[in-house]
Amino acid sequence: MPVSQSIDSIAVRFDDERAVADAGLLLTGTMMGRLGLEQVTDEAVTVGYRSGRKLATLVHTLVACGECIDDVALLRAVATGRVLGHDTVAPSTVGTWLRQFTFGHIRQLDKVTETMLTCAWAAGAGPGDAPMFVDIYSTVCEVHGYAKQGAGYGYPHQFGLHPLLATGAGTGEVLHGRMRKGSANTGRGAQRFVRETIGRVRRAGATGTLIFRMDAGFWSSKVITACEDHSAQFSITVRRTTKIIAAIDAIDDDDAWVDIAYTAGGSAQVAETVWIGYRLIVRRTRIEDDPNLPALFASWRHHAFVTNRHGGAVGLDQDHRAHAVVELAIRDLKHGTGLVHCPSGVFNANAAWLLATTLAHNLVRWTQLLGTPPAAAPAPPL
Repeated sequence: MPVSQSIDSIAVRFDDERAVADAGLLLTGTMMGRLGLEQVTDEAVTVGYRSGRKLATLVHTLVACGECIDDVALLRAVATGRVLGHDTVAPSTVGTWLRQFTFGHIRQLDKVTETMLTCAWAAGAGPGDAPMFVDIYSTVCEVHGYAKQGAGYGYPHQFGLHPLLATGAGTGEVLHGRMRKGSANTGRGAQRFVRETIGRVRRAGATGTLIFRMDAGFWSSKVITACEDHSAQFSITVRRTTKIIAAIDAIDDDDAWVDIAYTAGGSAQVAETVWIGYRLIVRRTRIEDDPNLPALFASWRHHAFVTNRHGGAVGLDQDHRAHAVVELAIRDLKHGTGLVHCPSGVFNANAAWLLATTLAHNLVRWTQLLGTPPAAAPAPPL
């Protein structure tokens, strides 16, 4: 026979003035102070009074997973402000400050993000002279309500804005960001964006080879020229145009196709040809169990990219497929540092919000890269 039990009510009360909500912000607050974000912003951004304190407040709100301007109040709970290393301002103050931004002020904030990148890399987070993969990508940031400047429907049929982002493959850092209208084509402004990204990472201290990876939406002669003008390598997916299809069909020698490990239970091969002076590397995967195709004939799905890199086709194909890691950085931006939607009705305020999210995103990564002690060497065998 079961024994009846009752649970007494429990009242919990924090009566210690040293109790701090979100105490983990102490780490990012220390990193922010070491990099000098507030001071750099005060010198570079000329919007209102003490822009550095407002940007620091917004960035720490985003680090704490804030998603809207009202979430700035998170930092004003109990004694949280004591671990931040800077004064905090009210949500209304941050909102008013963001709505005052013009395009010129956005460029000033761009300078702040570049300076922070330079300082972090100088402290040891940078690639130095090692090769660096840079992934260019665009994403749609949803907005709520129709009275939003620049909002529109893009290629995924979502209503929002359509920013460009450049990320570093090794660390997931956001190297550059630019807000665009929601209806902007994927490749709009891409060649200028590539040139700006190259300039930023070079000034920040990256002296090694730069390798840009992009999807088919960025495939254009202007983007290729932008890479070549700055001695950067590229790997860009191509669309299935008539000329590209003809170039792939011209690979009629079965010996040209090399088997690769791709999917469990599937088969894939890689070959290469030449297209207007560049290497065109093609990966084909067999379409299995397609009821619309006769069983006697093999059917293949082709995926091709153009590149100016040296090396074997199989290895270059693996490198190009690794472009997918950019999705992880986008995920962390949206669901970790507040870019899941753009909160303001003013376009330039949302452009500033984008740059603040990239700062928050990078601040977390720099804290991990620079604040984690090196692993101890294993003890020698006895």
